[in-house]
Amino acid sequence: AKLYKSAMGNLLADGSLFFAAAAETDSAQKGIAGLIANGGPMLWVIFFAGAAGIVIFIERALHCHRAQINSTEFLNGVRTVVKRDNIVEAISICDATPGPVARLVKTAILNRDFGRDRVRESLEEAGLSEVPRLERRLDLLATIAQLAPLLGLLGTVLGFINTFMVLQAEALYANSSKMSEGVGQALICCAAGLAVAIPEHAGYNYLFSRLNSIVTDMERAANEIVNIVSDNGRSKSA
Repeated sequence: AKLYKSAMGNLLADGSLFFAAAAETDSAQKGIAGLIANGGPMLWVIFFAGAAGIVIFIERALHCHRAQINSTEFLNGVRTVVKRDNIVEAISICDATPGPVARLVKTAILNRDFGRDRVRESLEEAGLSEVPRLERRLDLLATIAQLAPLLGLLGTVLGFINTFMVLQAEALYANSSKMSEGVGQALICCAAGLAVAIPEHAGYNYLFSRLNSIVTDMERAANEIVNIVSDNGRSKSA
């Protein structure tokens, strides 16, 4: 009998813990759903802006990852092939390598017979077309990061306007629950705007630093490939 009572007691205790945990989970879910429901229409605008920023960040991060290569190793391979005067293989290496550095090197190789100045001009022209490709949609990400707190502020103002209208309509008989809806909307929108803006700013700065790193690789590769094709041309003429 004692064993039976002990087992039943443990079973009841475990059951109570299970139902308590389930109740906490349900209340948390209801709390999140309540926050979303009480946020008002501006909260959905903020969510949409945040989702658009996430998509842009992921797409640009993948693009930068593909665009950035080991330029030193790539240029060493091209230098070796160009010194053997195997231009077709050098162009094939450039075509097989992704990113703006490889495209710049290919441009220099294709213009190698027109002199050093022409090679530099062609590299400048190619660079002017490559940089906007790297910067594509970064301005949109920066715009979202700047607008998100303003959208939150707009939602805050609308929430307080709602509270003021309740007070104006019902005066001393205003229900506190109706007033709290407007205040809650104001606070939720303000928090949501900041929650979107902070990671968007961080993501923009991260992508901008990656872009600067790629542009630095492009400049260094452009200088090196000019020297490579110029030295190869001089050795052939000699």
